[in-house]
Amino acid sequence: MAPTSRYWVVSLPVQTSQTVQWALLQEAISKNAFDTPLYRFNAPDLRVGTLDSLLSLSDDLVKSNNFIESVSHKIRRQIEELERASGAEGGALTVDGVPVDTYLTRFVWDEARYPTMSPLREIVDNIHSQVAKIEDDMKVRAAEYNNVRSQLNAINRKQSGSLAVRDVSNLVKPEDIITSEHLVTLLAVVSKYSQKEWLSTYETLTTFVVPRSSKKLYEDNEYALYTVTLFSRVADSFKTSARDRGFQIREFEFSPEAQENRKEELEKLIQDQEIIRSSLLQWCYASYGEVFSSWMHFCAIRVFVESILRYGLPPSYLATVLAPPGKSEKKVRSILDQQCGNSNSAFWKVEDDANVAGLGGESETYPYVSFTINIF
Repeated sequence: MAPTSRYWVVSLPVQTSQTVQWALLQEAISKNAFDTPLYRFNAPDLRVGTLDSLLSLSDDLVKSNNFIESVSHKIRRQIEELERASGAEGGALTVDGVPVDTYLTRFVWDEARYPTMSPLREIVDNIHSQVAKIEDDMKVRAAEYNNVRSQLNAINRKQSGSLAVRDVSNLVKPEDIITSEHLVTLLAVVSKYSQKEWLSTYETLTTFVVPRSSKKLYEDNEYALYTVTLFSRVADSFKTSARDRGFQIREFEFSPEAQENRKEELEKLIQDQEIIRSSLLQWCYASYGEVFSSWMHFCAIRVFVESILRYGLPPSYLATVLAPPGKSEKKVRSILDQQCGNSNSAFWKVEDDANVAGLGGESETYPYVSFTINIF
């Protein structure tokens, strides 16, 4: 079965006890929407504080949640890009050694990392700052990788572009070039369709051109690369006459040392790119797990805060995770409505597919707390 990417986090008001409420929900789902996976969501009892502090916090929860979710997706996209670049098939993403969907559906609050007796605002700010630091770190690491990749792309463009712009040093051999006290070899880029004209005219473009000295070194889809040997003192005159006839003379100085340096530079860039890519990929794997874990803890806080604001104190709600297929969503919503058993349910009902501003700023509005998690 393909992994589910879209989950609902839902909390229902408890009528008698969580155990009874859970049994009733399980029975209703299994009878009427058996294709919908259903899990308990283990949101802990957190420090409530004052109602004003909860209202103030709820205003920030959705914005912070959207930020953390976006960082999670950015890292996932970066992982996919890096895996494509290597041509290797990517492995499943994990959090604390388990697949992300398993971590979500079997979520357990990390008390050591986020003590439940800490003020909610402190926990929220802590999560936000940790994720913000990871995002900043990713920007720096990705920029380093993209810089090396850009350098390589620039070199590849020079080596794979047309003869009018590409680096031609790797097309020229030592025996192709004559350089002496009086003679010089020039390189001419000639249109593919002007080669006959070049061969019939190059000897007469100026005086003192060595007869039959032009040799074709390379040809692409648009141009051909020719050598021509002549006396050094007429080189400028030859260049002017050649350009007047539409032939491009490429400035070129044969240097075995320069060619070797360029080759070494290319090899080093390729090696650097692979080292940085591998390092960035490993960092992304680890950081994705950290961000996803932070996100699920944040969702637990959101369930807690919105449930209290919706149902009141003391906290008495059942938090669940559902993954209904698209065809069953309306049926599941109807089941959840019935589970509320609240005479005010009609007040919360809205037209199909409509979302209005509710608790938490942009929560989906139903007679129960509900928001969606898109893990990818």
